[in-house]
Amino acid sequence: MAPPLSRPSLPLVGGRDHAPRLAAGWGRSVARVWRKSARRRLGMWRAGMAAGEGLGPALRAVTEQVQQAAARRPQGLPDVQPRLVAVSKTKPAEMVLDAYSHGQRSFGENYVQELLEKASDSRILSSCPEIKWHFIGHLQKSNVNKLIAVPNLFMLETVDSVKLADRVNSSWQKKGSPQKLKVMVQVNTSGEDSKHGLPPRDTTAAVEHVINKCPSLEFVGLMTIGSIGHDLSKGPNPDFQVLLSLRQEVCEKLNLPIEKVELSMGMSTDFQHAIEVGSTNVRIGSTIFGERDYPNRADGGKAPAGTEGKTEASTAQGH
Repeated sequence: MAPPLSRPSLPLVGGRDHAPRLAAGWGRSVARVWRKSARRRLGMWRAGMAAGEGLGPALRAVTEQVQQAAARRPQGLPDVQPRLVAVSKTKPAEMVLDAYSHGQRSFGENYVQELLEKASDSRILSSCPEIKWHFIGHLQKSNVNKLIAVPNLFMLETVDSVKLADRVNSSWQKKGSPQKLKVMVQVNTSGEDSKHGLPPRDTTAAVEHVINKCPSLEFVGLMTIGSIGHDLSKGPNPDFQVLLSLRQEVCEKLNLPIEKVELSMGMSTDFQHAIEVGSTNVRIGSTIFGERDYPNRADGGKAPAGTEGKTEASTAQGH
């Protein structure tokens, strides 16, 4: 099991905690850079569309790979068709519309403000009635109300504390939705400080809290990022194995049917392996939409696959 995690923190200046203000500044900076970058990528994407291209070929290729990986699963795993979540972070709304026109329905975003802007886009609201938005980034408690306001929010995959679960539950109750909000509990299976999530030992208690103390939330599964670049010649990714074991533990202790507890693990670089070992929800971005520019890069270049940030406002988890 992973060791206890220590959360990185911003320093105290003059005896005061400036983290909220600094995080807010990061958020505004990210939003400005995202809009500028999105306009540039929109021009490139339109040029591709004019040449008779689009996201259709990439989506079909990824969908086929997902299906093939599911067919390679060993017997004994729940027979659940994996869900493909297309991670559209930093990409313009037009690309979401294009992917939707090719049959994609589940989309993931890492930043609350970017998700709110895209989900509220009049073109997406009118042309994508069946769209399902997944929030897959780190959620600060100060942004919960903004997230809950997102149209067509389908799932929050990154509940990483009981306090966050309580805040989300309260906000969803105030919204007055007749449906429960689907949530996953995020686990830091690799024990890396750069990744968010509960320590594995706290997972079952957190799930029990969501089920028993958060009546407006529906617990649907566990989520992890895991270490990036695992060498499969050395065997299965141990972080995925930890999540599999945790699902077994959660189901046994809380008397839950294993086929009802999803596993969200696997991104562009490792989604086929993740599905083969049991993932039911994969988060794929660059393989579908192309590489993206990260606003935290001082040189303006592309971040390497798998870059994770320490706050929701500063950097994005890689997909």
